[in-house]
Amino acid sequence: MTQTVDDYLSAGCGRCSLGGTAACKVHPWISVLKRLRQLVLEAGLNEKSKWGVPCYTFQDSNVLLISAFKEYSAVSFFKGALLNDPKDLLEKPGVNSQAIRLMKFTSVAQIEATQIDIKNFIKEAIKIEQAGLKVIFKNTPESLPEELEKKLEEDPILKAAFESLTP
Repeated sequence: MTQTVDDYLSAGCGRCSLGGTAACKVHPWISVLKRLRQLVLEAGLNEKSKWGVPCYTFQDSNVLLISAFKEYSAVSFFKGALLNDPKDLLEKPGVNSQAIRLMKFTSVAQIEATQIDIKNFIKEAIKIEQAGLKVIFKNTPESLPEELEKKLEEDPILKAAFESLTP
């Protein structure tokens, strides 16, 4: 994995064999990532490379990431669920996501059009860290498929083994 943000912007994250090649997913988004980086640094966050991507912290607490995906680049807020988002600009990265929210970008023009909102999200995310707020996670286990529930009821040994698995 890359050790610095500059390495990420020049070679990619390094988590797959495409890093450092023209096929790396980071390369199409360099201008977008650099603009996002500029906005984040202007807000006074500290920059580190974590998990091979640019991570921005406040007093050693993770606040946000900027990263590239195949179809877009994004700024991801670790406690995004706590952010005030009246324009619905933030998205859950997955249906089961409880804390993280992200904004997707495919051009610098999109960033410029929402620059005030991005800056406001960053400021609010910093205030959330200053206040020590935490996302309260819901413990809502998924329901099991009917077929599996039936098999577990039929076979007590299988049921005991299944229930001993970690979530």
